[in-house]
Amino acid sequence: MVDRRIYAHPILEFKRGREITIFFEGVPVRAFEGESLAAAIYAAGVDVFRLSPVLRRPRAVFCMVGRCGSCIVRVNGFPTRSCVTPAEDGMRVERIEGLPEVSRCERRLVSEEIVTDVLIVGGGPAGMASAEVLCNTDLSVVLVDDQIRLGGQLIKQTHIFFGSKELFAGKRGFEIAEEYSSKLSKCSNLRILSGATVVGVFKEGVLAVSDDARYLIRPKYVVIAAGAYENHLVFENNDLPGVMGAGGAQTLMNVWGVKPGNEVLVVGSGNVGLIISYQLLQAGAEVKAVVEALPRIGGWFVHAAKIRRYGVPILTSHTIVGVKGTQRVEEAVIARVDENWNVVGGTERSIRVDTVLLAVGLTPNVELVRQFGAATRYVPDLGGLVPLKTPYMETSVENVFVAGDLAAIEEATTAFIEGWIAGYSILIKAHGGREEYLARRESLLRMLHEYRSAPVSEKVRRGWQLSILPCGGVTA
Repeated sequence: MVDRRIYAHPILEFKRGREITIFFEGVPVRAFEGESLAAAIYAAGVDVFRLSPVLRRPRAVFCMVGRCGSCIVRVNGFPTRSCVTPAEDGMRVERIEGLPEVSRCERRLVSEEIVTDVLIVGGGPAGMASAEVLCNTDLSVVLVDDQIRLGGQLIKQTHIFFGSKELFAGKRGFEIAEEYSSKLSKCSNLRILSGATVVGVFKEGVLAVSDDARYLIRPKYVVIAAGAYENHLVFENNDLPGVMGAGGAQTLMNVWGVKPGNEVLVVGSGNVGLIISYQLLQAGAEVKAVVEALPRIGGWFVHAAKIRRYGVPILTSHTIVGVKGTQRVEEAVIARVDENWNVVGGTERSIRVDTVLLAVGLTPNVELVRQFGAATRYVPDLGGLVPLKTPYMETSVENVFVAGDLAAIEEATTAFIEGWIAGYSILIKAHGGREEYLARRESLLRMLHEYRSAPVSEKVRRGWQLSILPCGGVTA
């Protein structure tokens, strides 16, 4: 059987658990205890996880964070998102054809009610930062995250952060995630519900669901740090296995040690596209090209220079127009585009690849914010529909705060700062404006302003003004 695992890496050491056996369509598959079930299946060379409901087209991993539904399989008789399910010895996994049946989670009543001062939704940089501020205070805190481990996008980032020491300069993203996870595990007032998804807001409270339980949570304050999800592109056969989001590929490669493919085309030359291209080279894959529809590279020069040194071409004013293959990508067709984004006839050419990674931006995950009834506005410079908020990260609904990519698509650094601001805003509300908290929040606001003063943040500065509520303008 094929083995797509990575065993030698210049930066990462994959600490795999005990070797176990799962069964995919009755065939024994080697896995490791605690790793993502999807990663184990994909590592074994399985390209087709399920068939689409209507046309029965093949589906496989795309986002690796439980958002897209492409990797839903039947595990021990129940439909399961395999990318956020830990592998366990003896699991029996089957493909699903058509729509999945109602899962066991939906058949149960609430198994536990939790009354807490603060609910934090999301365990990425913003959510962890808010939890850090509230750690070991007199407020009770519950953090709900739908992933197997805390860290959000950080756990897949191997590049070194720039900036000041206070903002993690010199550290790699996965190292920051490990440090924070360890720190938060020692907070006496914090309860972490991993592998649980907040599915709705009700009169009785906020409902979170995991594979094992349903939690009805009644908070006084809420921080929504639900992040963002990857954008897709429209092109022929864009649903074939082998077409996946750059973030999904990073999760496979940098978290679980599974190579997404051997010959790869990357679409998008922003920082994510450039960084994952370099990470693919580190993992032993060949990057055939990076294509970018804009007439210029979208990311930082330092990242572009790295992959150019390896001979990877960056083709600006180019896009992908289709892929070819049966059960998996076998070729990608690219073409030049003109200044009006139209494909220039006669410039199409095929590149032999087995994987196409889409690094074409993110969309803020505002569904939960809208369920709370908070006001939103479409601001393209911030990534799309975003919540309106005060400079202190409070939405139009009193005591509901936001932070991170949910508020605006930016870097992990700004997500941390916003998370800290939201945390101090809650402490200020809960303790009547204590001076030390006010001073710290003002310092963080200055830090955020300074960080966004760089030329690369011009779009965010412009968009941010359109998303700000007046101070004191919070309404129920």
